[in-house]
Amino acid sequence: MQIPVIVQTTGLLVLSNVFMTIAWYGHLKNMSSKAWWYAAIVSWGIALFEYLLQVPANRIGHTEYSLAQLKILQEAITLTVFVPFAMFYMNQPFKLDYVWAGLCLVGAVYFIFRT
Repeated sequence: MQIPVIVQTTGLLVLSNVFMTIAWYGHLKNMSSKAWWYAAIVSWGIALFEYLLQVPANRIGHTEYSLAQLKILQEAITLTVFVPFAMFYMNQPFKLDYVWAGLCLVGAVYFIFRT
């Protein structure tokens, strides 16, 4: 049984975003006392896994979806991954602005995928 392209693409992009979010923001909690270049090197190592998932996700997705559709999908996934990360890992409070941003992205997804 073939896994649909949208499921493959979305799944890989979600996993990619987990690594991306950790690479971009995790050092703020875990390495705040370390030199910036140390955090950058560690983040690059984590980001490698992001790219190992993101590149195939976009190659698979591009077989059926436009570049713009892939980008908007990526942005929607980014917010979906970032908000729980910010709240549960970085101990940031929930903000109603997350809801408004999410609704804007739902609109973006609707408009980019409607044709």
